[in-house]
Amino acid sequence: MDENILENDESLVALEKRLGISRRSFMQLCTAMAATMGLAKGADAAMVAAVATKKRPSVIWLHFQECTGCTESLLRAEHPTLEKLILDVISLDYHETLFAAAGHQAEAARRSAMKANKGKYLLVVEGAIPTKDNGIYCKVGGQTAIEMLKECAADAAAVVAIGSCASWGGMPSTPPNPTGAKSAGEVLGKVIPNIPGCPPNPYNFLSTVVHFLTFGKLPEVDHIGRPKFAYSRLIHENCERRAHFDAGRFAMEFGDEGHRKGYCLYKLGCKGPETYANCPSILFGDVGNASWPVGTGHPCIGCTEKGVGFAKPIHELAVLKTVVPPVGFPRVVEEQGKGASIGAAALTAAIAGVAAGAGAKMAQNLGKGVKTDEGAGKHEERAES
Repeated sequence: MDENILENDESLVALEKRLGISRRSFMQLCTAMAATMGLAKGADAAMVAAVATKKRPSVIWLHFQECTGCTESLLRAEHPTLEKLILDVISLDYHETLFAAAGHQAEAARRSAMKANKGKYLLVVEGAIPTKDNGIYCKVGGQTAIEMLKECAADAAAVVAIGSCASWGGMPSTPPNPTGAKSAGEVLGKVIPNIPGCPPNPYNFLSTVVHFLTFGKLPEVDHIGRPKFAYSRLIHENCERRAHFDAGRFAMEFGDEGHRKGYCLYKLGCKGPETYANCPSILFGDVGNASWPVGTGHPCIGCTEKGVGFAKPIHELAVLKTVVPPVGFPRVVEEQGKGASIGAAALTAAIAGVAAGAGAKMAQNLGKGVKTDEGAGKHEERAES
């Protein structure tokens, strides 16, 4: 994006005053969001223009069975302060936690905003919906969560579930699930965009909303409704501890030598190998390097994955969806022409033999403890049974 073209744009001058951040910082944020979502060239400029000139979309934000952690996480983001940015990018017309109004006034404001923006507002759902006994376990303004969700979804331009509770039931739906908690999509009977996590990364939500504001539609999602830009890769693929996994170096106990050296947390129950999310790529909480659970020394609990987070014991081993990386990758531009020489074929065979040996060694290491200080051999970790 050419910042010189936009430097003297009056709409950006007004945006700078409204958001309380510099134009350069905001344009950099839009560039980062466009790159993260894999959008075409020029999408960043379109995002800037949309936020600066388009009418802020009305947002109705519902709270059901949850801890308000998704909202709290959103309000504590920095660079720039997301609570400032998101509240100025959208028109938040109903939000129980942030509302000054209460009781009948709050419900009147919700219905008024829905009527004024019929077919145009964005509905955000936070929390699971109890369905047992006709949903009597959660009521707001005299309506059950089921009734309120269906009423608000009927005229919404789009519905987004934020957090694991709204996305797939989360913690409230864990057995024995006494309230019959279900996801927003299950209650509505269709796949809706989900931004799971406990809590989800606020920038995934921001990117989704800005995409909607810019292009009039939500970003591309996978088969269960998660935006592909954020949930298409396993955590294991981009984890800073992945090299230790491939080498067979694992922490066996919290605080042991391997744990202190930053070894892989797979044997402590890390669910990164079976959980799709971008946590290691964009980190969390804006507190600096390694600001995500695995980076700070705790196994991933799989909070973005249905059937993993809040379903599997924290220290149960993850299902390995990928194990050994390829021996080599093709070059960006592969040369045309002659077949492999005898020497090249021999080298390939040798590499394949080494790879097979390495794979067998890693498989062996997965089943038992390994030395954490291989050079000195001072400390042999306890083998797992």
